[in-house]
Amino acid sequence: MANIHQFDVVVVGAGGAGLMAGLYASRTAKTAVISKLYPTRSHTGAAQGGIGAALGNIEEDRPEWHTYDTVKGSDYLGDQDAIEFMCEEAPQAVLELEHMGLPFDRTPDGKISQRPFGGHTNNETGKPVRRAAHAADRTGHMILQTLYQQCLKNKVNFFDEYQVLDLLIVDGKAVGVVAVNLADGELHTFHAKSVIIATGGHGRIFEVTSNAYAYTGDGIAIAMRRGIPMEDMEFFQFHPTGIYKLGILITEGVRGEGGILINGQGERFMPKYAPTVKDLASRDVISRAIYTEIREGRGVDGKNYVWLDARPESIVKYAALDGRTNIDGTPYTITGEQLLAKLPDIVDFNRVYLGIDPVTQMMPIQPTAHYTMGGIPTNKYGEVVIDDKNTVMPGLYAAGECACVSVHGANRLGTNSLLDLVVFGKYAGLKAAEYANQAEFGKLPVDAEAATRSAFEALRNGSGKENAFDIAVEMKKVMFDEVGIYRSEKGMKIAIEKVRELRERYKQVKVTDTGKIFNTEMLNAWELGCMLEIAEVVAECALNRQESRGGHSREDFPNRDDVNWLKHTLAWWKDGKTAIDYKPVTITKYQPKARVY
Repeated sequence: MANIHQFDVVVVGAGGAGLMAGLYASRTAKTAVISKLYPTRSHTGAAQGGIGAALGNIEEDRPEWHTYDTVKGSDYLGDQDAIEFMCEEAPQAVLELEHMGLPFDRTPDGKISQRPFGGHTNNETGKPVRRAAHAADRTGHMILQTLYQQCLKNKVNFFDEYQVLDLLIVDGKAVGVVAVNLADGELHTFHAKSVIIATGGHGRIFEVTSNAYAYTGDGIAIAMRRGIPMEDMEFFQFHPTGIYKLGILITEGVRGEGGILINGQGERFMPKYAPTVKDLASRDVISRAIYTEIREGRGVDGKNYVWLDARPESIVKYAALDGRTNIDGTPYTITGEQLLAKLPDIVDFNRVYLGIDPVTQMMPIQPTAHYTMGGIPTNKYGEVVIDDKNTVMPGLYAAGECACVSVHGANRLGTNSLLDLVVFGKYAGLKAAEYANQAEFGKLPVDAEAATRSAFEALRNGSGKENAFDIAVEMKKVMFDEVGIYRSEKGMKIAIEKVRELRERYKQVKVTDTGKIFNTEMLNAWELGCMLEIAEVVAECALNRQESRGGHSREDFPNRDDVNWLKHTLAWWKDGKTAIDYKPVTITKYQPKARVY
């Protein structure tokens, strides 16, 4: 083990959560951030519409309203102590980003501008409230750039284009990670007092997804393989508005600015499903509404999409019908120039990929696999917990999409992902540094890199009967078809059987590239192994939960069942199989009731 590095805190992943964690840890501890991408290419940069915080800059808003909306949006599966903590921290977190230099859009009087977003309401009137602080439709990109600059200023040690392949745990404590340097294929061991996993989600297990190519669930897989349970893996969010066939996200901010959904018969259909907030209902509600319209024959030309109409004349028309006004009570209006200024990337995406101009034409959209509510269980300080009693594993932390706090429960509200990564990334960094400063370095395993070498050797020495690309295509299709927006026992059993078959076939994959320099074939094959294991866990947990709640919608169990299923799923990966247990949901103020939009 020639390539050994020693740091107090090692952060895996350089998206918003990883950079936030690295920034705060580096203030008191020697910190390294390891990323398989150059940091500013991380998927946080794809987040568009805004970050949620009850600033009340444009109209009255309160953190307790934000808390209730998040609890309600979670379909009452979110832990209310953690949700309250996040929403109370939100205004200060946004102001802190502003002070770091993030260029938020401004109101005429110079305050941070805010727009409406799905599921965010004035709890007294029930109407949408402006809670999303935004930087055009590039909010995530701006957060990523701002935090990276701050990390460089604070002299965080970056290991860019190093892919972490294993988590090292000795005597029940995290002691480091093993990574490969993509540039030369050499393995490196990072010895640490604290490890923070911030590697994002696993949307690439689905055929149509808004997720980046690199979103393959690596952090979840390496933790799962080391005996750490995963929480609520059955809950995956399908964002209602992805570009048809491509899955590229069309931000909820389009509907926040007044865009509306139209079916193939030219009808606005959301008032049928959410009479009060209409096109600004929560994402699970809108995704199911779109699929219902399509399944009942009201897709465009009989195909699997509907229209998103953001033409200024349509926005003005429907704003008048909805009674939407400006804050001063004047009629709500928007021009093509204003739409372009507020949503420049969305306009560009449609022009480039579809040859459509959203200022004059409607956009073809369909739901796209977007965000996992499940992941590595943590408490509100980012400390990883390993059982139903919330026992903390010393030295291990997680933040961002790979973590399950759980503030999103069964369904995440728009803008709460950026808030999640900023708030819990910060506290994971603080707690990891605090732990590292009072701990000694744990002993490394005798051969820390053995498991990684073994995995690579298996891929080099396979029979070659199977092709990794073909296996990936089959996995993504069966997961999207059978473990997607609508689920049934029959379909999920088909998916589980298929994924198990693919896992057996995966053993016959052989990597043909024998080189070491940027061997992307090897790494793609290794990532496929992660995704196959995660896909099986997701499908098993979904089959096990016999109810519909949030993003988990079962046609054979269409109702929410609080008597039997108001509980978190814990899933262990043991000997290549899924073992399931549960832990209670934390309820403080809000007793479960029916969600009405």
